Amino acid sequence: MKELIKFTLNGKPVELEQDSDRMLLWVLRTDLGLTGTKYGCGEGYCGACTVLVNDEAVRSCQTSLKDIQNKSVVTIEGLEKNGELHPLQKVFMENDALQCGYCTPGMILKALALLKKNPNPTKQQIIEGMEENLCRCGAHKRIVEAIRIAAKEMGGF
Repeated sequence: MKELIKFTLNGKPVELEQDSDRMLLWVLRTDLGLTGTKYGCGEGYCGACTVLVNDEAVRSCQTSLKDIQNKSVVTIEGLEKNGELHPLQKVFMENDALQCGYCTPGMILKALALLKKNPNPTKQQIIEGMEENLCRCGAHKRIVEAIRIAAKEMGGF
């Protein structure tokens, strides 16, 4: 059933007349052209589709439009400001915390949610916090190190 869905996307108000049961992933990618959010498993296991909803990391493949009504959604495209990459984006690049890059947007957003809750995580807390986001290329060590460096740069240490 179509409903008027209102939410903030990357800092801008959005209104869509859509089926409220439609998954956020497909609205972002297909309707709004924000292809940074990736389709991975479609079951909520891999984390490639991770976005922030009210600063919480959620799987957009399992989040319906009705779940984001009147909330704030941030995608990877919303992190850069005035042409400047977010510190997490920078350290992922500088520390080769990616390989094919497919999981990277979801990893960065999951890491941002982690650092918002705990700006000074231990290595073990980073590992545990990122456990549900998968990287098939095996860049996990570099991802953990990049998050540790970003925490320092963002004022956590």
